[in-house]
Amino acid sequence: MAETGTCPRVVLVDDHALFRAGVRSELEGLVEIAGEAGDVDGAVATIAAVRPDVVLLDVHLPGGGGVEILRRLATEAPGAKCLALSVSDDPEDVIAIIRAGARGYVTKTISPTELADAIRRVQDDDAVFSPRLAGFVLDAFASGGGGGGGGAGGSAAEVAAADADLDQLTPREREVLRHIARGYLYKEIAQRLGISVKTVEAHVSAVLRKLQLSTRHELSRWAAERRLVD
Repeated sequence: MAETGTCPRVVLVDDHALFRAGVRSELEGLVEIAGEAGDVDGAVATIAAVRPDVVLLDVHLPGGGGVEILRRLATEAPGAKCLALSVSDDPEDVIAIIRAGARGYVTKTISPTELADAIRRVQDDDAVFSPRLAGFVLDAFASGGGGGGGGAGGSAAEVAAADADLDQLTPREREVLRHIARGYLYKEIAQRLGISVKTVEAHVSAVLRKLQLSTRHELSRWAAERRLVD
């Protein structure tokens, strides 16, 4: 991981050279573009060679798309952190790329500063989603569709345990939890709830402590498994 204060090293994967040039220009000074690729084979080779902090990954690419890249990275560059950046907001695209291993999904309408923030959050092992896309992922995990391990579960004992955990939280902490689970940024939560960003941070810290979790990614997964977000 890059040291605090340095620019994250990023590999940009998109089959449109003009779009890559635009992203590179918009992110100048915010991140370091350490490599680029326009297809699956080139992407895997570049990522394996460069070992970036974060991969910005388009969903639809020649040779199998972003899902195929993620599958190959599992063996050729394990540990690579990928953030999907796509024009598509199709639920099937979102779920497929997250199940394949991407740590987040944002659309190409995102601003440069928001994109740079999303990159840093993925670098820090956070889960990042455009707000309107978060529900697709939460629904998938809540229905037991997450890849790998067992389903989200739903026994009476698990439900009771979830209720007991939620009882620890104040009403405001529950509000913040639901907004975090939907993928909102701290500043967006602050605006929606009419509180300061520092207050949001304090609530998140309290929720993490009470639920014995470590990161926002774990918090989002916890909320999804318990169907806390519609």
